Amino acid sequence: MTAIRLDPDVPGIWRGCLAWTPVGGAWQPWRLPPDRIHTAHAPDLVARARMAAGVRAAVRTDATALELRVIALDDEMAPVDVVVDGALWRREPLAAGTSTIRVTLPPGTKVVEVWLPQYGEAQIGPLVLHGAATADVTGGGDFRWVTYGSSITQCRTASGPSETWPALVARRLGWELTCLGFSGECHLDPVAARAIAATRADLISLCLGINVYGRGSFGPRTLAGQVSGFIETVRDAHPGVPIVVISPITSPSRERLPNAATMTLEDVRGAVGDAVAALRHGGEARLHLVDGPSVLGPKDAHLLPDGLHPNADGYRLMAERLAPRLAHHGRATDVGSTQRLR
Repeated sequence: MTAIRLDPDVPGIWRGCLAWTPVGGAWQPWRLPPDRIHTAHAPDLVARARMAAGVRAAVRTDATALELRVIALDDEMAPVDVVVDGALWRREPLAAGTSTIRVTLPPGTKVVEVWLPQYGEAQIGPLVLHGAATADVTGGGDFRWVTYGSSITQCRTASGPSETWPALVARRLGWELTCLGFSGECHLDPVAARAIAATRADLISLCLGINVYGRGSFGPRTLAGQVSGFIETVRDAHPGVPIVVISPITSPSRERLPNAATMTLEDVRGAVGDAVAALRHGGEARLHLVDGPSVLGPKDAHLLPDGLHPNADGYRLMAERLAPRLAHHGRATDVGSTQRLR
């Protein structure tokens, strides 16, 4: 039986990752640049950057089966999803330790995607395609989308990695996704701004505010300025690319509750909006604001089991509502005309 081995460094097969580093016969994915990660000064952000939200392999093949060794380093792990011709084929749960996923595939030539867990740190071996005469890079989407945010972008409680709201939007629109969602760690870090600046993009979305509220990272004096500075760092590297800022979705108990920096969630949402408005007034015509409660609002509170994070149905609704808005703003870009830095 013919087998084709695809290591993560095979060009064009593995996507959504900023870098891979070899670790003891396996590969570690990074969603922030590992050569600059020491500048984060935030161990939890580093840990989230090693989680593979949005990272997947995509290959056109006639293989009859696939095999993937996964080293799960956390006790809580999201599954691995195998998608065939756009539809979920198998969902493989993971437990801590080393396991080998083996999945029988349907006959004939098809596009196979393997989505790594969106939550929990995992290292992987090569993707092995059994019974394969061909293994070709798929055309994929020519439109490159980078999205940055918190746990509500990383989507720990989605049904699986192919059903986070960024994955659902990207699959629906045929976009190439780079997901920079970091649970608890969306604090406008310079290392994240530089990573976005150095990544190819035709559309950038930034979900800002909920972690800042939770930790009191910035207050009334500093928040709007920090949001503006983050956006300007990204804009300097991507002068022609639409940027969509999404303010926090609803969280009923936090809306009027002051945090450690004396800001309510309504105040945080207002500061994010003020930063966008000021930049637009200064000439940023390709900067757009999506009001978070229009994505998930008070009438959708039943989809927030803990009052903060959407459940799987909530993430599906977010995708349904955000896809047309992001597509509308994305159409303002001539694909392939943006600056290519990486």
